[in-house]
Order: sequence, then C-alpha cells, then structure tokens
Amino acid sequence: MDLGLKGLNVLVTGGTKGIGRRAADIFAAEGANVSICARNASEVAETVQSLKKQGVAAFGQAIDVGDKAALEGWVHESAKALGGIDIVVANVSALAAAEDTEASWKAEFEIDMMHTVRTVNTSLPYLEKSKWPSIVIVSSVSGREIDFTTPAYGAFKAALIHYAHGLAHKLAPKLIRVNSVSPGNVYFKDGIWHYIEQNMPDLFKQALALNPTGRMATAEEIGSGIVFLASPASSFTMGTNLVIDGALTKGVQL
Repeated sequence: MDLGLKGLNVLVTGGTKGIGRRAADIFAAEGANVSICARNASEVAETVQSLKKQGVAAFGQAIDVGDKAALEGWVHESAKALGGIDIVVANVSALAAAEDTEASWKAEFEIDMMHTVRTVNTSLPYLEKSKWPSIVIVSSVSGREIDFTTPAYGAFKAALIHYAHGLAHKLAPKLIRVNSVSPGNVYFKDGIWHYIEQNMPDLFKQALALNPTGRMATAEEIGSGIVFLASPASSFTMGTNLVIDGALTKGVQL
C-alpha cells in the first residue's frame, strides 16, 4: 500500500530513540524527508546519517524542547533545510517526572503540553502551505484510564488528547488534519520499561501482568500507527485518538 509520503517533509520531536526513532525510520523508508530533535548531539548526528542512507533529506538539532526559543528555532531551521513542513509529530514526554511533586507537574506542563503547543503553533504557517498537512500528537493510555503512573503524567496526557481533538475541529476547514496516538506500555532498549525491568523488577512484573497479550508493545508497532495516521492514506481521519495497547485498557472509547 502506498501511503503517499514520498517527498513530504516530516518533523519528529524526540526522534533518536524508541517511538520517535522508529517513526522517523518508517517515514524515511516511505520516501519522506525527516527532521528530528533530541537532547543528545551525538545521537542526533547518528540518526540524521542513518536517515540519509535511505535516500531522503534529513536534518536534526540537539535541543531541549522545554526551551521555547530553541524549539521554535529548530522548527524554522527544519523548514528551511527540508523545503517546508507537511507533517508534525509531537512525541517528547517528561517520563522522568515520576513523583507527585510540583517539580513533576511543572515538567509535564513544559515538556508534554507546551512543547506540543509550541511545535504546532510554530509549524502552522508552513502546514497551511502544504497539500497534505497533518499533525500527530503522541499521548498515552494513561490519559484515558487511571493507572500506576503519576497524577501529573496522566493529567497532561489526557490534556493532549483533548487539545488534539479541539485542534482538529479548529483546523479542519483548512484541511489540516490533527489526531492523537495513545500507546500502551512500550518496551525498547534503554527505554523507561527497560530501566524499570532492570531496577524495579516487581513493578515491571506488575505492569507486564496487565497486558493480555503477555508482552508490551514494540516501538515499531507504535511508530507504524503514527506514520499511517499522519499519511495521506488516512486523509479523512481527523480528531481520532488511536489507541495501540494490545487490549491493555478496558475502557470503551466511544
């Protein structure tokens, strides 16, 4: 199936590891040009080189997405390097905000919420010029159900779903599609669940037992969902929250 991504320009925040990296790889494999950002400069450089090997244009910068000026600068530089913006994937999350403290609430607000809002707002002038404009916001099943994550994490993941749905209605007349993706537990090397497996084995076993399939998702499985939802092949999908969790959650999404 041709997803219609060849030659389109894609921005992915947090594109060097896990879900963001796999989404970036899949976009590139489909012929899209990709720009990524992350905090580690060497990982950004490695990812950009890997993407270029797939025969597409690639760009990246090492930034902290909580830095408004740096984030907005990356968006503008990405548009310049790629020749425009067609698709935006807001993926970064403050997973380190693991305690119910004011610092955690502030981190979730600045990273999960405001990084998304700023990325979208800065990209909109470019998206308005695109023939296939699309925004995908990465949330979590923790935004749909009460689980063992912190109150701040769940609250802002829920806020992202609401933001995406409202934005979809606002931008639909301009044919700019907006959707969200809510992954369940995702396991990959050096990811949060890998860390928990190594350092908090009881919590890992508890979480794993909640997965009816007996395993957690792979970053590839979530990345594939993001890419399809973002692509022209999903051209009439707007305001959807795509849950990819292997039947982890029990709530009915109406």
